[in-house]
Amino acid sequence: MNQERQAEPIALSILVPVRNEGLNLRVMLKVLRAVVEVPHEVLVIHDEADDDSIAVVASMGADFPHLRTLHNTLGAGVINAIRAGVEAAAGDIILIFAADEVGPVLAIDDMLTLMDDGCDFVSCTRYAHGGRRLGGSVIGGVLSRLANRLFHALAGSALTDSTTGIKMFRRARFADFDLQSRPVGWAVAFEMAIKAQIMGLRLGEVPIVSIDRLFGGESTFRLGPWTMEYLRWFLWGMKRLHRAPKGAQRGEAVVRLPGADADGRKLPSR
Repeated sequence: MNQERQAEPIALSILVPVRNEGLNLRVMLKVLRAVVEVPHEVLVIHDEADDDSIAVVASMGADFPHLRTLHNTLGAGVINAIRAGVEAAAGDIILIFAADEVGPVLAIDDMLTLMDDGCDFVSCTRYAHGGRRLGGSVIGGVLSRLANRLFHALAGSALTDSTTGIKMFRRARFADFDLQSRPVGWAVAFEMAIKAQIMGLRLGEVPIVSIDRLFGGESTFRLGPWTMEYLRWFLWGMKRLHRAPKGAQRGEAVVRLPGADADGRKLPSR
């Protein structure tokens, strides 16, 4: 059955920016292969030629025909990795994914359902509708939760977790984002969430349980640079969203709960 699915045209391109994420990547790829049903490819995007993720991809390639590495030559950082990945992608739908995340893999099917239902931009949420964030930096977690709650309340954001790196969108709309973030952490995901609302895209949101660095590895979180860059987009977004058209107001995102039926209602447990 897997071979039959992979013979179909690629529908989904999963972009995974990495920096020596070999251990996390090996686990995440196995879960992806078991869970994702639609014909898809996985692009593991690295900045350095000696990244330990390259060997992992090489060792798993025989069992995962549409898995490949991509050397990002556009400049360091997640934002440039995404640019390189979108340019090389074969699918009409793009999913940005972090290699140190395993739990959000289970949300991919719900994200795709929202895209099939007409959404243009789907984000996961750790802070609403039953979503949770576990592990990782304590300071980073507190700042992330506080910033997202304030942004949702004060800016009128339709999304409850604008900063999460798990985003899905249509490749044809990528150029319209005109990304301007500095290559600091995952600030580009925040920028995209803001601009998706300004652009009037139809938004979707799926709750996840995020377990940060379940299998270890070194985090790229740096308090000073990250705080400054995220604060820059927080203030920029506050100003722009208050001027945005009606379709970009809080409450406009379509929420799909795990186990929901076609209308988005949560199904009773069996």
